[in-house]
Amino acid sequence: QASNRFQRRASPRMRRLAAAMSLTMKTTCGDINLRLRPDSAPVTCEYIVKAVKDGLYNGKNFYRSDFVIQCGLHGSGVSPPGNLPVNETKNGVFVSNTRGTCAIAHWDVPDCGNTEFFINLQENAHLDTAYGGYCVFAEVADDASFATVDRIAQEVKAKGGVAISQVVAS
Repeated sequence: QASNRFQRRASPRMRRLAAAMSLTMKTTCGDINLRLRPDSAPVTCEYIVKAVKDGLYNGKNFYRSDFVIQCGLHGSGVSPPGNLPVNETKNGVFVSNTRGTCAIAHWDVPDCGNTEFFINLQENAHLDTAYGGYCVFAEVADDASFATVDRIAQEVKAKGGVAISQVVAS
């Protein structure tokens, strides 16, 4: 019922995103199911879904593990398909950078994010405002995915990276 109400009031962009409300990241440590948050960041969700459908994350790695695990095209020799046009941190429904949320990484200029994103391993409220804020666009969807995130964090610290075999939107 709520999804029908959402479909009637939603813009065409939001209706397209509703068709791909989740991502599954298949890694060497297990799968991570992510629930997209187009209510918080519709432009960012659309950008990430397009990157996923273009296969940009397939064969890449999680390469950072401290208070977040981070992935993207870094070090792959592949260029991102341009930057996001806007940092949506303050535009939609505000979602804080808490454990399990996914946010777009960017330099110290807020409107320069692209395919790099991270999953928060802990409460990181300082990221809500630092450098214009780090826009949350998704969240870890289930306990098994949280366990995979934690395994990835350990493996990246131990071995320097964890391979992402495929990411799919569903």
